Amino acid sequence: MPNYLLKSPENKDEWERYLLFRWEMLRKPLGMSMDSLADSIEEESFHLMGIDEEGNVIASGRVHFNTLDEAQIRYMAVDDNFKRQGIGSEIVTELERYALSKKAVTIILNARENAISFYLSLGYSEVCPYQSDTGIPHKTMKKDLIV
Repeated sequence: MPNYLLKSPENKDEWERYLLFRWEMLRKPLGMSMDSLADSIEEESFHLMGIDEEGNVIASGRVHFNTLDEAQIRYMAVDDNFKRQGIGSEIVTELERYALSKKAVTIILNARENAISFYLSLGYSEVCPYQSDTGIPHKTMKKDLIV
């Protein structure tokens, strides 16, 4: 199993590499421009990235708040060479932990069709279809953080 570190981007270089990874994994394959790699709430969100032994970004995830008690996970991605090794689950768990520490009661996300089973395995349930700006099918999924 590969060694990696989960951390939040801390300096300009890390931010650039983190945002570039997100774009390369999630937007570039769909022909979307680099203008789509960030949104207006980056600074008020909590970000995590996975870094391998060579310092390469291999995973990403972000959580922000939609309301005082509802958080939302976005920009989840794991490099193909590191999928099915636990890093995605670990990022989701840490994002949930952060949201719970900030008093979130529920957490939502919009999953691509090929990721629905992953989120179901982490305790999320399907809520409804979601129309993404990517043009590919998504489902809104939800999890109660306080039971």
